[in-house]
Amino acid sequence: MEAIKLIAKENMRAEVCSFARGVKKDIDAVIKSGADSVFLVIPSSDMHIRYKLKKSKKEILELTEETVQYAKDHGLTVELGPEDSTRADLKFLKQMIAVSISSGADRVTPCDTVGVLTPEKTYMFYRDLKKEFPDVPLGVHSHDDFGMAVANSVAALRAGAEEVHVTVNGLGERAGNASLEEVVVSLKLLYNVDTNIKTEKLYDTSLLVSRVTGITVQPNKAIVGENAFVHESGIHTHAILSEPLTYEPIPPEIVGRTRRLAVGKHAGSKGIEAALREMGLTPTDKQLNEIFMRVKSLGDKGKRVTDADLKALAESVMGLPSFRAINLEELTVVTGNRVTPTASVRLNLNGKLLTQAATGIGPVDAAMRAIRRAVSAVEPIRLEEYHVNAITGGTNALVEVLVRLRKGDRVATAMGAHGDIVMASVEAMLNGMNVLMSNNHNKSGNKSFLDK
Repeated sequence: MEAIKLIAKENMRAEVCSFARGVKKDIDAVIKSGADSVFLVIPSSDMHIRYKLKKSKKEILELTEETVQYAKDHGLTVELGPEDSTRADLKFLKQMIAVSISSGADRVTPCDTVGVLTPEKTYMFYRDLKKEFPDVPLGVHSHDDFGMAVANSVAALRAGAEEVHVTVNGLGERAGNASLEEVVVSLKLLYNVDTNIKTEKLYDTSLLVSRVTGITVQPNKAIVGENAFVHESGIHTHAILSEPLTYEPIPPEIVGRTRRLAVGKHAGSKGIEAALREMGLTPTDKQLNEIFMRVKSLGDKGKRVTDADLKALAESVMGLPSFRAINLEELTVVTGNRVTPTASVRLNLNGKLLTQAATGIGPVDAAMRAIRRAVSAVEPIRLEEYHVNAITGGTNALVEVLVRLRKGDRVATAMGAHGDIVMASVEAMLNGMNVLMSNNHNKSGNKSFLDK
């Protein structure tokens, strides 16, 4: 109730809706929260009625009438959510919906609580309900237990449903719910249906939710996954560089993304050349072929080739001095059970010393925050992903840290390895920052961006 109250106080251009069981004390909490509407969930399947509520169907109909009227009498917009309706007796479900409408319900959203519908069954289910209740706004609430939540949601909309329940990144109970980003982009690009969603904000929203919840998004997830707009295969990158539509059904900018060409065992020379060009490096054909062969060799050995690795490898082949715009001069970290983890850092940024300090949840967080704070005055670089792997066993394990950083529309991956997790993290962070700053150096006749 307190959480919904905080949301309601924001006075957003949105209808704030709160979940509630068919229980008066739940509805009272919704009323106190200041929400505009209530999603009133009452079981509708024989299984839930018998084993969960231990009531009769007659009692469920009476409960539906009583709670819908109670919520309406207290000024709430009411959306009935018959729970487990896709496993309910259809005749009883229709009775329940009819009772809710006569009691004042504004909308009805049958719940596919355990995700057992298929797109074909969803279409028939909603078409039947729409014929029975043509004037009642119907919603769809799909779970992803069989991986069909998005497909079922779209099928319901095609059959006449006017509302769809979605969650950012598909978060939800068990396997989750229908994904906001997948439903919206599918409607926009496959069905030519525009919503009022600002699609260019989808990726940033996904990152925010992932950070706040601590639930990472799988790399190969549609729309917002790390690999959704990453191309490595030589066949793909060659075509992409000529015409993006060859392997991109979704223009990345529509969802706030940028295209990225990755290097690895499947990479082609054209993709590697384009990635180097992003860093301001222009090798000769002979040098490019040597870089290409070395990248393939590393990939064949199972090593992930980061952008920082590619840059160092190319500079070696091209005989260039290894340029690092930013170097660590000093790092001090203080932590313990009675002190707030604090880090102070001194960096050398092209001869200019930057000193900064920060606190964090732990020593790694404090060190990373201090570095970002020191650099942010010159270069606004954002940490998007952070992964840790223990390469060896034991308490003295060598730790490998992989980071993904962003500066504007440029993205760089980098790795750090050290026996100290703080130093491994700092090394990865600085390696990535140097990649993002390198094009400023290489494109300006070996002058740094501070000199320009």
